Amino acid sequence: MERSSALDRVESVLAAVEDERLPVPVREVWVYGDVALGLDPVDRLDVYVTKDLLLRSESETDTDFESTHGVKGVGGTVSAAWAEANPELVRTNASGYAAPEKCLAAHLLPDDEPVHLEVCNASFEDNVRQRLKGALARDTYEEILDPRGVCLYAEGQRSASALEKLRGGELAFPTLPDALSMLGLDEDTAAAAAAAVEEYRASQSGRSVRGDVV
Repeated sequence: MERSSALDRVESVLAAVEDERLPVPVREVWVYGDVALGLDPVDRLDVYVTKDLLLRSESETDTDFESTHGVKGVGGTVSAAWAEANPELVRTNASGYAAPEKCLAAHLLPDDEPVHLEVCNASFEDNVRQRLKGALARDTYEEILDPRGVCLYAEGQRSASALEKLRGGELAFPTLPDALSMLGLDEDTAAAAAAAVEEYRASQSGRSVRGDVV
């Protein structure tokens, strides 16, 4: 994607989070990877959202929706009101339950753009550390979440300057090995981990979504 198009997409995501009913409440929006680093073009746009719990009033499963659409969990995992208004956007996991991360991707992103959406109940910074810890324990370095992110929306408020700084290329970040070293990795491990992350990223294409629970 051209950088300007990628940032336009980011702005549309922010507008939806601010103004539209979503399948689950969103507490944070971050971007990381190519778009945060100022690259142009952007091979893939990486967006991270922190989802919140549904309100208590919507925590009961909508059995009517299950009977009419064959999807379980509406009202429990995703908003029943959102699903009723947007049945064509409801997406499920392999067990037939409404999948919050897939529903968010369907609502926020078009199908034909190279965008990766990470959805988690934890903040970006907390998940970076948790993913790093797990990847080191399992020697699965490709699962590391690039810590070089930019927070655009948090606790109901959009950053007044972050998006404009991204558009102006005003933000500076260390290399990925250096960023991982700042999180406690020794030099050799940081270099190996960064190489695995970059190799995995290069192997990905198109739109994708990943849901995570911490």
